[in-house]
Amino acid sequence: MHPLVTAEWLLEHLQDPDLRVADVRFSLADPLAGRMAYLEAHIPGAVYLDLETDLSGPVRPDRKGGRHPLPDPQALAATLGEDGIGDEHFVVAYDENGMFAPRLWWLLRWLGHERVAVLDGGIRAFVAAGGSLTAERPEYPRATFTPRPQAGWVVSAEEVASRGAGTVLIDARAPERYRGEVEPIDPVAGHIPGAINRNWADNFEPDGRHKSPQALRERFAAGEGKELILYCGSGVSASANLLALEVAGIKGAKLYAGSWSDWVSDPSRPVAKGEEG
Repeated sequence: MHPLVTAEWLLEHLQDPDLRVADVRFSLADPLAGRMAYLEAHIPGAVYLDLETDLSGPVRPDRKGGRHPLPDPQALAATLGEDGIGDEHFVVAYDENGMFAPRLWWLLRWLGHERVAVLDGGIRAFVAAGGSLTAERPEYPRATFTPRPQAGWVVSAEEVASRGAGTVLIDARAPERYRGEVEPIDPVAGHIPGAINRNWADNFEPDGRHKSPQALRERFAAGEGKELILYCGSGVSASANLLALEVAGIKGAKLYAGSWSDWVSDPSRPVAKGEEG
């Protein structure tokens, strides 16, 4: 199944009974902004899923597991079911900048639900294609979502540290954060030694749609045919790179879900700065 749908496709299929649309807009700087934007106007039929309360688990006081730990599979399944998303539904996730919808796309696939895609270009593309927004909140009957976590999709800090020599480790953060020049969120600046940088925000054309499969394949050529591990600050924007890899036809990449925020929770772990590859 292709990981992206177009705004035109969504407009044609909004009334499909097996479709569920999920608004995943969020702002790391203002955690309530996405929910408020949803309440003001959203794609008709969309439910809202919050990055921190729905799509992440509780943050530990020692920060082990990172700033956005993976949610408990049973807890996420219950949340999805309460919102009317079940095993029988095709889920389309959207946001406004390409960072957050891939989190839901990856989580559902990690839980064994393949019928999921991201709206290419997000809510802007929907409006540009002639779609109308609404403030009306849908009411769906409770559904049953059966979680089947996929083994081997997630790696720990220990597995990152002991990875094989041929493994390609990709950091999805902005280049200045990767190089350790600035760090606006986490207590330590820099990157995991040996990682290369592929900024998630460079996966898109100026209109917010993804670049072509060929262009994305060229972006991630260093990892083609090799074991791939992806990380970012807290496991969120790395999902945008996982989606881009899927569009490019490069499969099998793993997620270091705790990412940089988990890595630096242990001061004994090494930190690098500057460019690598």
